[in-house]
Amino acid sequence: MSFKIKILKKINFNNPILIEGLPGIGNVGKITLDYIVDSLNAQAFLEIYSHKFPNSVFVNEDNLIDLPRITFYYKKIKEKEFIFLGGDVQPVDEIGSYEFCHEVLKLFKKFNGKKIITLAGIGLPKIPNNPKVYATGNSKEIMKFFNDKRINNEIFGTVGPIIGVTGLLIGLAKEYEIDAICLLSQTFGHPNYLGIKGARELLKVLDSKFKFDLDFGSLEKEIKEIEKEIKNKTQEITGFTQVKPNQEVSYIG
Repeated sequence: MSFKIKILKKINFNNPILIEGLPGIGNVGKITLDYIVDSLNAQAFLEIYSHKFPNSVFVNEDNLIDLPRITFYYKKIKEKEFIFLGGDVQPVDEIGSYEFCHEVLKLFKKFNGKKIITLAGIGLPKIPNNPKVYATGNSKEIMKFFNDKRINNEIFGTVGPIIGVTGLLIGLAKEYEIDAICLLSQTFGHPNYLGIKGARELLKVLDSKFKFDLDFGSLEKEIKEIEKEIKNKTQEITGFTQVKPNQEVSYIG
């Protein structure tokens, strides 16, 4: 079994748009996708399980075990149909990533899909105050489709390879005659950092384009809480580094 597809609900699609957001740099794509799915109350209709995913399990809110999976969600908004592709994992190696992307593209082709949007972060050495959004795609048509003044299309030399499902989907989509674009937002490149600010900028672009009518209130509150936590940690670290030689240091551990 390379991939096990579990259909939760059958849907007759009409030219849906696929938006992908999986774990990556700053988890920008995942945060963005999860926020949209929760805000729109999108309905899960398909799950993919695979030996290509990490050899681990997750403990859910009921204190029970879940196998790693990637989920497809559906929502129709203002006569447009959307498929949201999200989850807590990506395939663990290069071959698995290619095979998974081909599986997704075959499914999307069956769903009569024509456009794919993937979401990602650009890792920076410092936390950006005002993250910029960049875009790259597999056709000039899809780049024109996202004609937004907030998006910088001059991406050459700004980012290196776009790794994993997020990059491969837009690259391989051309083989399936599907237009695809990747939206990337700047974030802090630390593995433990949550790129909520970067996600907010992607949400603004998507909300403006597709009229999702998202409520940014809870997101802004979360940003302030994280910024406060970072500030407190920074002050603690600064305090330790400024200790004089004759001062005692109190610590546990």
